Amino acid sequence: MSTHDASRSTPDTVAGATPGFDPRRFKAMERAGFNRIAARYAEGAHLRADLAAALLDAAALAPGQRVLDLASGPGLLAGQAALRVAPGGTVLATDIAEGMLAEGARRCGEHADAPCFAAADAEHLCLADASMDRVLAGLALFIFPHPERALAEMRRVLAPGGRVALSVWGTRETVPLIHRAQDTIARLLPPPKVARPSVFRYGEPEVLSATLAAAGFDDIEISPCDFSCHFADADAYWQAFLDLAGGAAEALGRLPEATQEQLRAAVVDDLAHHCCDDGRGGFLVPARTLVASARRAG
Repeated sequence: MSTHDASRSTPDTVAGATPGFDPRRFKAMERAGFNRIAARYAEGAHLRADLAAALLDAAALAPGQRVLDLASGPGLLAGQAALRVAPGGTVLATDIAEGMLAEGARRCGEHADAPCFAAADAEHLCLADASMDRVLAGLALFIFPHPERALAEMRRVLAPGGRVALSVWGTRETVPLIHRAQDTIARLLPPPKVARPSVFRYGEPEVLSATLAAAGFDDIEISPCDFSCHFADADAYWQAFLDLAGGAAEALGRLPEATQEQLRAAVVDDLAHHCCDDGRGGFLVPARTLVASARRAG
């Protein structure tokens, strides 16, 4: 998740479209960031429970299926998917952040239906052709420097007729959960020297559908999934943003402590429109996501 929203970047090959963008450095920063936040990311799973359920429903999982969960992090989707494909099914959870995978393995334990965990780059999978019945990718497609390569790999490892199910953030204005923190960062910090991929670049259903079709998928279904997160105070919101942010969390964590505290204190101004008026106090911050399901043609 980028610290600044490059909302005008195209949904195409960002690595080739953005001058100075180094995909290897970008991946290294994301890996370091997600390793940094592994435990806290897992602890925040309840905030995204509705989204996880919607994605798993869209995947139409069934006992005996072979499932690949890309950018699995601590295996939040993978663990639930494993229950849905038992008995006889298998789930492989992959990620470039080995700390995330270790956290997932620790939480899932060693019972027979637990997923397998393996470090892997979604753009370069060491898996056989047509070896999977389902591929999952929760809040991941926009992170990949070359999303078209990741989609090509998803299609390659799927058996004919197999399906991919993924989720992405909606358009910027529909995701205050992310953009309020970005607003604070943009107010207080200089713009980045090199624009990063926008986490909202697949937020339009038409863009996401066209991207999947261009990658060789058909029978494409896309539905919105809206949810809101309650935070007791602005500090809790800011921490939740960091706990989702991957590379952004790593970059912010390298700032002087005084600057980090300034950002943490200033975010309350950008949350002013989200005061919770149902008696709980604090802030109620909404987010829109899109959940897509598509079939490998052929």
